[in-house]
Amino acid sequence: MLTPSSNTALEPLTVRMLGDLHHISVHFGRFNMAGPSSSGAALTSCDTEEIVAAASLLSHAKCDVIAWSGTSSGWIGFSAEEALRAEIERVTTARACTSVLALNEVLRATHVRTLGLVTPYLDDVQAHIIADYQSIGIDVVSEFHFRLQDGFSIAEVEKNALADAVRGVAQARPDAIVTACANLPAAPLIEELETELGIPCYDTIQTAVWKSLVLCEEAPTQIIGWGSLFRNVTPLLAVA
Repeated sequence: MLTPSSNTALEPLTVRMLGDLHHISVHFGRFNMAGPSSSGAALTSCDTEEIVAAASLLSHAKCDVIAWSGTSSGWIGFSAEEALRAEIERVTTARACTSVLALNEVLRATHVRTLGLVTPYLDDVQAHIIADYQSIGIDVVSEFHFRLQDGFSIAEVEKNALADAVRGVAQARPDAIVTACANLPAAPLIEELETELGIPCYDTIQTAVWKSLVLCEEAPTQIIGWGSLFRNVTPLLAVA
């Protein structure tokens, strides 16, 4: 798993998700990455070289899968994420996946056309994410963003505030709700919120784990208590 250097949520949550799968080990690589910004440069670029360098170091551990567990493609465009995934596979011996591409696969597999979106981001970043989903035929019909820029502060969003944000976007009754950001500690809330709201909820830390398991030819159903994603979603993309 690749993560920005300021992230404090991704590692412990990923370890907790995989905690009962004793035959699987998870390893992490950090790199320097600025927080999501509304500046023009930050909205159109990503620290690809830093990410690929971190992936190269993880490949020394002979990981079967290397996942970019981050959401920058939500605002720089999905094609950039595809290029990054391909570059990671080119420079390592591992299969590669990303949170956002995995999320998009989940949304296609579950025929989502309307989406509720909760993020920590600034106004311009949120607008880019909404536009990107509209470009692939998914309408964000309700959204909430905490307007945070500092990467470290995102993990400090309180769970009650997160749950209330999800409940708020649920009022529009979207096909699914997404909590997007690898430093947003929403994943432990998903199971309970799905039961309460009757709407599938997908978190981007979840989706990186889900797709990594698929690429390892491990059943996602082995993960219990972390939401319907692991129980109900069949991957669209076959393992070659």
